[in-house]
Amino acid sequence: MTAAARWQLTGDPGEFLARAHDFLHAEPELNTALLTVADTLRTRGKHVYGDGDPLFGWLADGQGKVRGAFLRTPPRSVAIGPLPAPEAGALDALAEVFAAEAPDLPGVMSDQDTAEAFAHAWRRRTGADVTRDLCQRLYRLGQLTPPEPAPPGAARVAGPGDRELLKRWHGEFSDAIGHASTTDPGEWADARVAYGGVTLWELPDGTPVAMAGHTRRIAGQVRVAPVYTPAAHRARGYGGAVTAAVSRAARADGADVVVLFTDLANPTSNGLYQRVGYRPVRDYAQYAFTATARG
Repeated sequence: MTAAARWQLTGDPGEFLARAHDFLHAEPELNTALLTVADTLRTRGKHVYGDGDPLFGWLADGQGKVRGAFLRTPPRSVAIGPLPAPEAGALDALAEVFAAEAPDLPGVMSDQDTAEAFAHAWRRRTGADVTRDLCQRLYRLGQLTPPEPAPPGAARVAGPGDRELLKRWHGEFSDAIGHASTTDPGEWADARVAYGGVTLWELPDGTPVAMAGHTRRIAGQVRVAPVYTPAAHRARGYGGAVTAAVSRAARADGADVVVLFTDLANPTSNGLYQRVGYRPVRDYAQYAFTATARG
């Protein structure tokens, strides 16, 4: 980090999106989480992900050019946008920021190199133990290839009448991936229905058997999430069919880039998304921090 480069902080998602605009929009797929989370906080309120006040920041050099960005919604980990070349000085400085602002920081999520570098910086600064507890792969849609033959049924956009189903499936999805959600399921369902943000795969008799959500379009990009098929309906092609349907709709609605994340520990989902046309972009990781007891 050059001597003139500094992390600038704000609690205002609108200011963050404005100040870091060029950096975030230069590679929107790599900054998908920062873009969509900050936009959600701007449009739905700063406490949609929890009671704590969010914190945003951008790394500006002496000429004012932004070279990095982060956000955190307590009690979650900090999400850092991939740095072009993770600099020990910049990440040491960010660790210093969080040691002062949030000494109970539970972890970091970023691309593999940036996450690892920040985790080491946090360990040096605080003495905490750091453990990589999640590995993900970011995929970008190439040539869409819907499943052939398609499973029985058809896709439809979820509406107000699906609210209770979406609430239940939101909870089941969170349980399935082992990450408890701090978002109210009803608020999540209402927000998604308001912009057509969930597509269902429905059997000919009208039974919903899978869902695929998507974010609002921002910086020309849409991220598909979450994709969920209840256990009783798995291994029948519904997940691939609904993913293809929501991906096609995103492109039809004007998205230049369609992306999604997968858990690298789940070979089934990684294989499914590649079959429908998604191609690997970059690997991401989450590191958990545990304070070391001091005598």
